[in-house]
Amino acid sequence: MARIAVIGAGMGAMAAAARLAVAGHRVTVYERSETYGGSVGVFERDGFVFDTGPALLHLPAVWRDLFLKTGKESLERCVGLVQVDPAGLHVFADGTEVPLPSASRAGIVSALASALGAGAGERWGAFLDRARDAWDRSRRPLLEEPLWSDWRVLERDPYPAPRRRALLRTRTASTVAEVGAWELSDPRLAALFESCVLGYGLDPRHAPAGAALLPYMEQTFGSWYVEGGLRELARAVYERCLARRVEFAFGSEVTAVVEKDGRAAGIELSGGSVVEAGHVVAGTDAQRLAGQDLWHEGDVRPRAGAGGEPLPGRFTVLLALRGAGKADAAHRSVVHSPDTLAEAAAVFGGAAADRPTVTVLRPDDPRTRPDDGHEAVTLTATVAGHGGRVDWTDGALRRRYTELLIDTAGAALGGAGEIRDRLLWHETMTPAETGSLPAPALAGPGGRWLHPSNSTRLPGLYLVGGRSHPGGGLAHAGMSGALVAGLIVEGAGFRGSQ
Repeated sequence: MARIAVIGAGMGAMAAAARLAVAGHRVTVYERSETYGGSVGVFERDGFVFDTGPALLHLPAVWRDLFLKTGKESLERCVGLVQVDPAGLHVFADGTEVPLPSASRAGIVSALASALGAGAGERWGAFLDRARDAWDRSRRPLLEEPLWSDWRVLERDPYPAPRRRALLRTRTASTVAEVGAWELSDPRLAALFESCVLGYGLDPRHAPAGAALLPYMEQTFGSWYVEGGLRELARAVYERCLARRVEFAFGSEVTAVVEKDGRAAGIELSGGSVVEAGHVVAGTDAQRLAGQDLWHEGDVRPRAGAGGEPLPGRFTVLLALRGAGKADAAHRSVVHSPDTLAEAAAVFGGAAADRPTVTVLRPDDPRTRPDDGHEAVTLTATVAGHGGRVDWTDGALRRRYTELLIDTAGAALGGAGEIRDRLLWHETMTPAETGSLPAPALAGPGGRWLHPSNSTRLPGLYLVGGRSHPGGGLAHAGMSGALVAGLIVEGAGFRGSQ
């Protein structure tokens, strides 16, 4: 039985901690804040409750597996899990509205055909078929196995783009934007794909066509809501850790990873005390804490923002509204930008987009509001990161962008008055408070969309969470926890779940 120090109490770190504890290790989680969950946060005021990070769950099987492997109570016994249907109401720039059902290829194709024309439905259906191929080809090496030193097998884009004649040569789409323009044709279908990719923190102008597995994942496995908000999932994972005798030290900032005899041997805390450990699992910037380069030559390294700009983040507006919400209101509405590629150029170029894509979340959940005479609504947009050319601490910019999101969301809520006439108060959160948005890993040329391996050049030090393999997103965080636990328990021969 080894003593294991886990740095950070994010979702991936807690997933690793619970699995390691079940395997018989003594696990302590050191978290510099006073709570758990990482980006899965919550804001509460006057009886209103809001998620401040992700709000919907995709691939719930990842978390079902965690609960199955770490105790008797299933995920559904610990949280209320409800499938969101329709999965989303999409409002396009030309005013077209399309409600897309959850986890139904035939239903999605039919809905798009009814709203956009039969040709649009057929093209999206064919696209989903190719996306399924990309999912089948990359799922195991990209998501279910550790990232090995021969990661270059993931340099090949798994998306089977059809060949097309262009001038005197044959071409295939290699980026999300090219798939939208050449295969989907309809700008509304292109926006459907591009906005999904942008929402994951990826640039659709450059992200590989294999990013098609992201909308495929959502539309095939559905969107799920945790009653009370996703913070309830974080609570359930935390309580599962406690049940497995994982210890938590909140308010404990780790300042260094201690090395002894060429391997990680513990951590140093801000007060100067040293905690010995047989293994260290880092859910934060491990290279800074280790004080050395953690990767061999040729390894995948941490992803940097484009052109020196920081990675994108989310601009979030929390709205406390008087009056009950409409009975038929969609849980999730997406008000699309008239030009998603121009929006992406602003986001990744370090500017505030003039016409962002805005997601509106209206959970019909009594646990999120003081009573049935009120409604809690959340507006989000993917924006340029903080610290480059955009200063999200600028009060005037925050106010202007808050008003922009409210005005844009009016298209989904029956007019801006639907918000302004009912508004009790609002809170704004930006990348200055919530940080950057780590993107999920993707296969593609050069490995530019991969994340560093969970194991490092320093024996005994492992990486977990959105900035390591397999990247960002709640499902991916759970997968990283499983991979780290497997590497520690089974050693270098671990090859992932079967």
